Amino acid sequence: MTDLPPFLAGGGEAARMIAERDWSGHPLGPPETWPESLRTALSLVLNSPESMILAWGPDLHFFFNETYFPLLGPRLPWAMGERFDRVWADGWEQAKPIIDEAFAGRSRRFEDLPWKLATDRGEADTWWSFSYSRVLDGEGRIAGLFIFTNETTKRVRAEECRRAVEAELRAERDRATGVLDNMGEAFALLDRDFRILDMNAEALRMDTRPREAVVGRIQWEVYPDMDPELVRLQRRAMAERVPVVLEHRYVWPDGRAAWIDMRAYPVSEGLAVFYRDVTARREAADASRRSEALLAATLDALPVGVIIADAQGRIVRDNAANRAIWGVPPETPDWTGYGEWKGYWPETGQRLSAEEWGMARALLHGETVRGELVEIAPFDGGPRRQFLNNAAPIRDASGAIVGGVVAELDVTERIAVERRLRESEALAREHAERVQLALAAGAIIGTWFWDVTADRFTVDEAFARAFGLDPALGRVGLSLEQVVETVHPDDKAGLARAIETAIERGGAYAHQYRVRRADGHYYWIEANGRVEHGRDGAPTRFPGVVIDVEERRAVAAERDRASALAREKAVEFETLADNIPVLCWMARADGHIYWYNRGFYDYTGTDFADMQGWGWDVLHDPALLPAVTARWRHSIETGERFEMTFPLKGADGVFRPFLTRIVPIRDEAGAVVRWFGTNVDITEQRAAQDALRELNETLEEQVATRTRALMQTEEALRQSQKMEAVGQLTGGIAHDFNNLLAGISGSLELMQTRIGQGRLKDVDRYMGAAQGAAKRAAALTHRLLAFSRRQTLDPKPTDVNRLVFGMEELIRRTVGPTVTIEVVGAAGLWPALVDPPQLENALLNLCINARDAMPEGGRITIETANKWLDEHAARRHDMPAGPYLSLCVTDTGTGMSPDVIAKAFDPFFTTKPTGQGTGLGLSMIYGFAKQSGGQVRIYSEVGQGTTMCLYLPRHHGAAVEPEPLGPLVDAPRAEQGETVLVVDDEPTVRMLVTEVLEDLGYTAIEAADSASGLKVLQSDVRIDLLITDVGLPGGMNGRQMADAGRVSRPALKILFITGYAENAAVGNGHLEPGMAVLTKPFVVETLGLRIKEMIARG
Repeated sequence: MTDLPPFLAGGGEAARMIAERDWSGHPLGPPETWPESLRTALSLVLNSPESMILAWGPDLHFFFNETYFPLLGPRLPWAMGERFDRVWADGWEQAKPIIDEAFAGRSRRFEDLPWKLATDRGEADTWWSFSYSRVLDGEGRIAGLFIFTNETTKRVRAEECRRAVEAELRAERDRATGVLDNMGEAFALLDRDFRILDMNAEALRMDTRPREAVVGRIQWEVYPDMDPELVRLQRRAMAERVPVVLEHRYVWPDGRAAWIDMRAYPVSEGLAVFYRDVTARREAADASRRSEALLAATLDALPVGVIIADAQGRIVRDNAANRAIWGVPPETPDWTGYGEWKGYWPETGQRLSAEEWGMARALLHGETVRGELVEIAPFDGGPRRQFLNNAAPIRDASGAIVGGVVAELDVTERIAVERRLRESEALAREHAERVQLALAAGAIIGTWFWDVTADRFTVDEAFARAFGLDPALGRVGLSLEQVVETVHPDDKAGLARAIETAIERGGAYAHQYRVRRADGHYYWIEANGRVEHGRDGAPTRFPGVVIDVEERRAVAAERDRASALAREKAVEFETLADNIPVLCWMARADGHIYWYNRGFYDYTGTDFADMQGWGWDVLHDPALLPAVTARWRHSIETGERFEMTFPLKGADGVFRPFLTRIVPIRDEAGAVVRWFGTNVDITEQRAAQDALRELNETLEEQVATRTRALMQTEEALRQSQKMEAVGQLTGGIAHDFNNLLAGISGSLELMQTRIGQGRLKDVDRYMGAAQGAAKRAAALTHRLLAFSRRQTLDPKPTDVNRLVFGMEELIRRTVGPTVTIEVVGAAGLWPALVDPPQLENALLNLCINARDAMPEGGRITIETANKWLDEHAARRHDMPAGPYLSLCVTDTGTGMSPDVIAKAFDPFFTTKPTGQGTGLGLSMIYGFAKQSGGQVRIYSEVGQGTTMCLYLPRHHGAAVEPEPLGPLVDAPRAEQGETVLVVDDEPTVRMLVTEVLEDLGYTAIEAADSASGLKVLQSDVRIDLLITDVGLPGGMNGRQMADAGRVSRPALKILFITGYAENAAVGNGHLEPGMAVLTKPFVVETLGLRIKEMIARG
């Protein structure tokens, strides 16, 4: 409830009822229009701790406070704002005269007025105290009535009971004035044989039989059903002459049951027995105890903590709920003791003082406290709790405060639940998303909902398929018997028991069993659900999901098999360790040795108890033990391997030399978890070493000579293999490259001839032909440089389709005319973040391998596609799930056997004849794919051909577009005085660059080597840009000269021009700010644009 009008503040539930009622069409109109007198009067009523009514206006519209709620009974939901005569229609005739008197100015108070009302306890005779007083508005007119009400039914009834008890006491007192006949209790005189000698009138009255039927007879005959305990006590009194007392229940011969208080005293005749009927007292006491027990049980049954204190604040009573919140309260003589209670205001964390507690405020100021949130530290030291504190004074009839009561509603769990609910809602959303993902991924294969009451199953189509059911019936509804019809016969009994247990217990359910699907085969599934019970504890709903666990169970079976195998291997290891001629042992990570093999005990003559921990030190030479221990501790601290030779004492007392090696065993994180040690007896080995030492001195020289020869042979073989790889690549394009050179040289010769003849109109045509051939040759060399990895390489967002189509011509030339090339590029192919030259290299290698697999010729298909790998497919490909693009090369060649596929990616593995392959191609492709976050897979059958697929992760972004070159007219002119230093050992290139610079207005300075170039850089000549080749004579390459020049010119801009950009020359491919690379050959307009761009960069 929010935004209450101010006059409703503090009104609690009654104020909420006023705020939430629809007042449209009501005679009083909406609350915001009510007169101030009504608002003031209503605020007084709502905040009163006494039961109050406000009847307003000529129709006496009925308002009441929260204390009045119990009196309304079934009227409560609709009474607020209704007419008085409708709310109390059954008492209107009695109330109207009183109301008329009050309106006439004669306010009255009625004490204990009887009234038959339909209350929340049903229709009953009730007694009430009322006071009626009129309410005047600001103009002095009668606007309504204040009515204070107080139900006095309990007090009236208690008064009636008191008067009745007093009358009974007076009657008993009158009876006690006589002796025996007039005494207030029965009397009987027994002789020593327990014969009844006499009885008084009260005794005869209680017996109801004539005197002659009782007196003179033996007591046991007159009263055959006497309590055995009474008989025993009377016999004891008679025998031992001692008085006895017993209160017992007795059934008179006529069937009346009564409680009798008996006292027997020894007298000369026998026994004087006094007794009286105490049934009423006993029943009253029982009623009092029941009433007290009912009150205690009622308080303890309340879900709120209750504390009752007297007027001074001493706690006189509390209930179980309060003790659950606080623990047992300490003694508090008065309210000042509340200062020892640990309570805090949650908003500020400030501790409550004694007078701030609700009980103290009720006792000291008569304040009523409602719904005040307090956080407390319990008396028993338990965790803090929070409750809503309510307190009110207890007043006597005069209105004096005689005590106080506190009601505490523990909201600790509710606040925690609300917090957990918020968390749960977020978690539920997350779980819902996971369920959707699980459904999409196939982890959950179906869902069901079972209406247990109606025995009606509804299932989704996936569930129906999993159980081999008709999906249409799944939507309409099935019985449990129909659903379990396809369950494996061996699993039906267990499933029935699991369902029965879940139905009876309620809550979570999980069970695995086999079902027959449409293909007739049985599959393992797991059903997970939750049984929900109604208020009466009966099961109502049973929803759930079905999960395919066929693979999981297979994994579990494999795990069990692996465990059994591990145990078997452990036995094999111990058997092996006990039978090898080496001493073995195992130690914990801290060096504590916990296992030795049998050979160790046999050699040392010790047992397990002797060698525990560090007991092995007794086997060492005392002179060497410190060095061995220090070395061992160093290995423990650092994780380094241990290797050392030292003597160990045998069972015969003789020390023999042992070579000891200790290796660490690490977990997946690399931490040492244990050590494995071996001690090898090298006594014979040392003898052999002494015998061979002389031979080794000459043998070492022979081995060294042979090793050098072998290394030279291996180097020659590697070079031969390299040349073979280069030959395979270049042989296919040599013819085309020569054609390009012929076109260039022929065009130049014709240009020279036509110029000499003066026929200039044909020069442009020959010039265009020469330039076209030169550009094709440049493109071809760039492809070769990329393939040889001599360019600066880095991963870029790449359009793989564009790359493949760009490589198509080079591939055709490389594989030769007997192989047909087909390229299939997928539309909308995703970009990939890869190193383009590396990918080109991998593609060319795959195509060469495909060609070699088709010695008679065939077809190579290069195909790209987008792939989305789910969890299952990703596990099969050994890569994370997600989006990938694939680049596949398929041939129609000889194919591979499974054994060859298993080794294909191993370095140096090849199926080609010796000298025709290095065995590194596929290994390099595999490494490139893994480093790019992808994978490479082989699909092949012998005689059917092979498909090699590269899987590369999708890049979320646009591919980098090639930068087009502008026309020559776009090359900008130089500014006044701008100077460029050109360093190149090739005069033709130097001349070309200088000509271009001068045409663009730059001042050019030339140098032929690095030494002369550095001299210019170290002079005071103006240099705006350095253009240098990378490979230079003069002792330094271009990069080294540029770095030396920047010592005196830190802001020097440098443009490297080179036939290939050597990584070492440009800093392993990393250029510093102010540096750029331009590869030869280049177009002059490109050179001009790059020069201006670098100078203008500032």
